[in-house]
Amino acid sequence: MLSNILRLEKMDGGGNCGNISGIMNNRQRTMLTNKGRVDCVRNQRKDSEGFSESPDLEFEYADTDKWASELSEIYSYTEGPEFILNRKCFEEDFRTHVTDKCWTELDSAHHRAHAMRLLDGLEVTAREKRLKIARAILYIAQGTFAECSSEAEVQHWMRYNAFLLLEVGTFSALVELLNMEIDNSAACSSAVRKPAISLADSTDLRILLNIMYLMVETIHQEDPMDSPEWKAARETFKTELGSTLYNNEPMSVVLFGMVTKFCSGHAPHFPMKKVLLLLWKSILFTLGGFEQLLSIKVLKREELGLPPLPEDSIRVVRSMRAASPPASTSDLLEQQQKRARREHKALIKQDNLDAFNEKDPYKTDDNREDEDDNDDSENALEPESFPLERDEVMPLPPPQPPCERLSFPKGLPWAPKVREKDIETFLESSRSKFIGYTLGNDIDTVVGLPRPIHESIKTLKQHKYVSIAEIQMAKEEEYQKTPLSGGEEEVDMCATELLYQGILPSLPQYMIALLKILLAAAPTSKAKTDSINILADVLPEEMPTTVLQSMKLGVDVNRHKEIIVKAISAILLLLLKHFKLNHVYQFEYMAQHLVFANCIPLILKFFNQNIMSYITAKNSISVLDFPYCVVHELPELTAESLEAGENNQFCWRNLFSCINLLRILNKLTKWKHSRTMMLVVFKSAPILKRALKVKQAMMQLYVLKLLKVQTKYLGRQWRKSNMKTMSAIYQKVRHRLNDDWAYGNADLDARPWDFQAEECALRANIERFNSRRYDKNQANPDYLPVDNCLQSVLGQRVDLPEDFQMNYDLWLEREVFSKPISWEELLQ
Repeated sequence: MLSNILRLEKMDGGGNCGNISGIMNNRQRTMLTNKGRVDCVRNQRKDSEGFSESPDLEFEYADTDKWASELSEIYSYTEGPEFILNRKCFEEDFRTHVTDKCWTELDSAHHRAHAMRLLDGLEVTAREKRLKIARAILYIAQGTFAECSSEAEVQHWMRYNAFLLLEVGTFSALVELLNMEIDNSAACSSAVRKPAISLADSTDLRILLNIMYLMVETIHQEDPMDSPEWKAARETFKTELGSTLYNNEPMSVVLFGMVTKFCSGHAPHFPMKKVLLLLWKSILFTLGGFEQLLSIKVLKREELGLPPLPEDSIRVVRSMRAASPPASTSDLLEQQQKRARREHKALIKQDNLDAFNEKDPYKTDDNREDEDDNDDSENALEPESFPLERDEVMPLPPPQPPCERLSFPKGLPWAPKVREKDIETFLESSRSKFIGYTLGNDIDTVVGLPRPIHESIKTLKQHKYVSIAEIQMAKEEEYQKTPLSGGEEEVDMCATELLYQGILPSLPQYMIALLKILLAAAPTSKAKTDSINILADVLPEEMPTTVLQSMKLGVDVNRHKEIIVKAISAILLLLLKHFKLNHVYQFEYMAQHLVFANCIPLILKFFNQNIMSYITAKNSISVLDFPYCVVHELPELTAESLEAGENNQFCWRNLFSCINLLRILNKLTKWKHSRTMMLVVFKSAPILKRALKVKQAMMQLYVLKLLKVQTKYLGRQWRKSNMKTMSAIYQKVRHRLNDDWAYGNADLDARPWDFQAEECALRANIERFNSRRYDKNQANPDYLPVDNCLQSVLGQRVDLPEDFQMNYDLWLEREVFSKPISWEELLQ
């Protein structure tokens, strides 16, 4: 494999021209070289001039969607009438204190005074009055939209009002009210007894969560024009959200508790979409997004003395182009019919991902595209043998005109990586083969090995990559081996560490609850009587009576489910990434419980649908989105306008969710052979291959990664029938220099009988880590430090029993005064 990759890097075109060199014999590889150069030019030109089956999706992966979209998703369309109700409650209270001016005309002092007056009103015991005050505060958080003439003006006042509410202490008061509503046993028991739960059952909770979400989402948004006071307030709020300030635990732990209570059936009226959105934004705000993750990773590598990262992964992925998807069954049948009509011609099959460019000077009479065998029809369609196996010779291309220059790709998109374990394995096998002895853990001794092996070792060491996780695991092993002499571990009490400590006691339940909701929200899920009801906060009290109302509710329900999937996928991915950076065993603990809760088959079930239909779904009504709906006059909705929807190329949230789920699947299976075999057992290859139809580079990259790890187990026939997919893996996925993924050789680390032992060993390491660091009560008393200092021992306060204090004079007389003391002997 190493020699093949080195040859691949030396060829003009890097990953495009030598993408199947490792699977062919020498004669075939030689004949492929010229053909590959021509195909590189053809496909590069074709991509640049847009001659592909469908255009690439202009999607930019980020932490969140645009701010306006994130604001609108907190509301269901059935909540539309409540905007006017919030305004009415505010104006009734506002006019009793300020009669002649609007909110936007007052100065900051009056704004602050009125906000504090409303905050005092939240402390009343009467629920109806408290609800009206909460609606008035929600109207302020919504930007006092009745006094604004544009969406930009609403957003301006939302930002101003959010910082105002934060300044007067609104968020802390809302958390207290939220805890009171969570513990409201009367509301919970009433909801449990109801046959059908609707929007009205969660009114109090929805208002509180709406205000909190608007504050977190608005304050989280950074603006260069912010005043120093606002910047300081944002940092303080961020620290408070991540600390144990609220109910002696981080805010995220409070929300996790709501999720588990909802899934247990004790509180079916909880508005779960709002809870999950607030949970996601709280984690994103306190821990940081993808850019912050990268900066933390760079800083940690510096602290550990590791070399810098070989590239910025976000920048590399954004610069990638999508590949054309594999052909469908109908396309394959059409290709076979054309092939039957053209048997008299010498046909050359193209090994790259796209069709020839019509304007390519090397264009031959045959304009067929290369095709992959569809996984669903592998038995029905006999795959055609590769042309080079039929002794066909590629004619040399015509001479290139002097005015045109060929431009080849500069190389592979990713720097190759090698683990130290891979170098050890390579050296041990080389020693055993050439000399007949082994040395064990030694990557330096090359005595007696041939010169090419020396060069291979040098190349491997040049690309050696040591991860933060490897250092953390080595340190943990040292702590376990030497509990006394290893010293005390310094734990950085950052927001990630506080969150892990908060969710550690109930983490398995949290993971199960999130996956239960994800299953209920997946479009492939069937309605079951025993499944949880996630539509409690979207269904109105009165069900629709007209076709138009039914269509609107149908769009709202589908949108509701999509937003839930988006929030859960983002929560899981953020937690996995932050825990892995903080400590690898925190990540492994969460990942293992996700695997135990059947996360892998659940994600595969999610993708076992028409993924293009899901990504291009138009489950939104733009005129009903906030803040558009409160600024503009609502046009008359018709069935035709609902069916037409927006003319967008894709749905941002659905594509975002798909990429997140693929990244989670990659994190769960990376370097875990037992979990890789789960992908094979659940027949994930055809499911993942269908996902390649989405022409978005980042999504295709993570699909190809998942296909790469299981390729060796899928059999030679699958690899032969899917050469286009194999080529895409060579082009887009990072190379491990001595990884033989494309050959199907037996892997010593992937023996079936070792799978259970692998998970058990990992679980034992995780339990030892959690016990050592967090379970102080179970610590071995023999390992606890002993205080031998006389001054500190005498300085300790000792609580004496009552009977001793009552008889203290007698004890003093008997034990001290009546006994002679030889001070000389004591001093000696």
